[in-house]
Amino acid sequence: MPNQEAAFSWRKGILTVIMFAISILFLLPFIWMLVTSFKIEKDVFVYPIEWIPKQWNAITNYKEVWVGEYPFWKYYLNSIKVAVITTIISALVSALAAYGFSKINFKGSGYVFMIVLATYMVPHQAILIPQFILYRQIGLFDSHLGLILLGSFSVLGTFMLRQFFMGVHQEFIESAKIDGANHFKIFMNIALPLVKPAVATYAILRFIWTWNDYQNPLIFLRTDKLFTIPLAMQKFTSLSGEFYSLIMAAAVSAILPLLLIFIIGQKSVIEGIALGGVKG
Repeated sequence: MPNQEAAFSWRKGILTVIMFAISILFLLPFIWMLVTSFKIEKDVFVYPIEWIPKQWNAITNYKEVWVGEYPFWKYYLNSIKVAVITTIISALVSALAAYGFSKINFKGSGYVFMIVLATYMVPHQAILIPQFILYRQIGLFDSHLGLILLGSFSVLGTFMLRQFFMGVHQEFIESAKIDGANHFKIFMNIALPLVKPAVATYAILRFIWTWNDYQNPLIFLRTDKLFTIPLAMQKFTSLSGEFYSLIMAAAVSAILPLLLIFIIGQKSVIEGIALGGVKG
């Protein structure tokens, strides 16, 4: 037994070292991007690569990105507004729909759910033209409200959360009904707290998807002051294409909220995955 435990420890140690080396390889592009954003322009492509800049220009680079000719802070506010509101609405709507499909028995519920799932097989690009025409007619084109509504319902979110709500024991629901609680109270006070890690996981994913969304803002926004970060990055790149240090500073600024969201919410993500494993 001691020999087996020692062999297992050695294998575990070697595997840990290998995984650490692989993680460093995956992080190298991000590290290079971060370091480049601190450099002066003439040092960007020096060879061999300077991982620690000899001359630091971070303040000037980030100042140019945030408050320069094309100020990023305006587009940050737009992206935060769209991403946060979309995430809140989408998480709430998906959770309500998932609860309804999993805990409320009504005639044809299975068929309705299958129809909802069937819409997921339709490529988003196939409905862009009808959506564009509809938005023009009802006055939602070139507005943040229209962009928010596009992401406020998710078939994937409904399907994902339904699996977790199905794991909530029916005895809890029946006991609450006996006490006189309606479905909304049951949802808010019993079902939702039990699947909170799953909802938090979906909310994090929804925020990331919305923050990184390039296609919908490109098609449904025309006014520069309404642009989100992906559109701002594209325009900033076209204006500052010869200054890679500025482009890297803009790129670091663009992904920083995603890193913060994941760091803050990683506990909920892990709990959601663990909960899914138990329910599965």
